[in-house]
Amino acid sequence: MQHKTLVSRILIALSAIGPGLFLIGYNIGTGSLTTMAKTGAAHGMSLFWALILSCIFTYVLMVAYGKVTLVSGHTALYNFKKEFKFGWLLSLYIIIALIVGELLAIMGVMGIVADLVQEGIRLALDGLAVSRFWIILFLSILMYLLISYGRYQVFEKVLTALVVLVGISFIVVFIMVKPDILAIVQGMVPSIPETPGALGLIAAITGTTCSAAVFIMRSVVVAEKGWSVNDLQTEKRDAFVSAFMMLLLSGVIMAVAAGTLYISGAKLEKTVEMIALFEPLGGRVAAYILIVGIVATGLSTIFPIVLIAPWLLADYSGKPRNIHSKQSKVLIIIALLISFGSVFLAQRPPALMVFSQIFQACILPAVAIPIFILINKSTLMKKHKATLAFNVGIIAVIIFSLITSWFAIEEFF
Repeated sequence: MQHKTLVSRILIALSAIGPGLFLIGYNIGTGSLTTMAKTGAAHGMSLFWALILSCIFTYVLMVAYGKVTLVSGHTALYNFKKEFKFGWLLSLYIIIALIVGELLAIMGVMGIVADLVQEGIRLALDGLAVSRFWIILFLSILMYLLISYGRYQVFEKVLTALVVLVGISFIVVFIMVKPDILAIVQGMVPSIPETPGALGLIAAITGTTCSAAVFIMRSVVVAEKGWSVNDLQTEKRDAFVSAFMMLLLSGVIMAVAAGTLYISGAKLEKTVEMIALFEPLGGRVAAYILIVGIVATGLSTIFPIVLIAPWLLADYSGKPRNIHSKQSKVLIIIALLISFGSVFLAQRPPALMVFSQIFQACILPAVAIPIFILINKSTLMKKHKATLAFNVGIIAVIIFSLITSWFAIEEFF
């Protein structure tokens, strides 16, 4: 009876933070995994400070977007269009930039997932080779059927299961490979390595954690949850859990790579290489667990990515979010078709992922500055305007977003 009570309490707690779990599933995907593992392997924990700052600023903006949505009764892009003189232009820019970024990401995500499923089949079935094309086709059909016959509540439950699976997988692998804890702790001294690509990795860490898409989607999923202005404290708690779990899971991934690959001098260019590099450390069981964990991160990311275009367009127009409409189904099919891009492009999926995360960092100022204005607008927020301390937090986010955007531009050119 006690066991059932404990399980029921956990499930109730998880259901109470649905939007947070949705965004953890979105954020802790293969982009985050690739970026954190690549950072840990290349620079140890010296860039952990960038992850901490990104998660703190993620919490600040998640609260801001959730609060404005709950108080105004409207989602973010609709508020931008309604409250700013040229808000429609800003909203269109955000929609186009986010969709382009997510389409780049879905190619990388699906390519990485296919590579890992392919590797798992090879290990389990004595070298049997299955084409990445057929794996992506199977996953795309599965995703489409689930989205076509499901509702937000279904996605929330699926993502909850995937997030829990991701967390357990990486914590188990962390224990199994026995990384050098002392080296991890010593490596946490903040620094910016003077090596090519270091600024790009800082921008990528920001792009994958403090992602512009997360805040726009935060507004949408909070509205989808049906919360009202009476749920402001619940929304803050939900945002804290989400940001903390992002820090924990991303930190574990970085630490695993820092405590093993960085010390041994191994380089990580492909996600599949992670399996080969970790197998001698933790055995074949660790390799299987790692594959399951990474595939779960990929699938948990694909769900929100394929929904982003239908939801953003509904957000902009102020219409109900109906993923079963003809327009939504067409947009979902287009996104799934684009996921086959990794089969035909010469660029490897991990490189596509890091590029897409750097691209995301460039959009952050465009979502940080407008929410700062809105949350301080008396006619919109009334007695719920931001406090001085919260405004300081948002200003810090804006400064951070401008710096990391500059890092991203430096990396591009």
